[in-house]
Amino acid sequence: MEALTSVFSGINWEAIVQLTLVGMIMIAGPVVIFVLAARGGDL
Repeated sequence: MEALTSVFSGINWEAIVQLTLVGMIMIAGPVVIFVLAARGGDL
């Protein structure tokens, strides 16, 4: 159990969360463009 705890405490969670959020923001742009094109330009 101690090994499992040391593995999780060694992970930099802040960096993982920041990279995940940046990735979601980068994916959101093309998704909005695709939705606009699919709906004919109408939101």
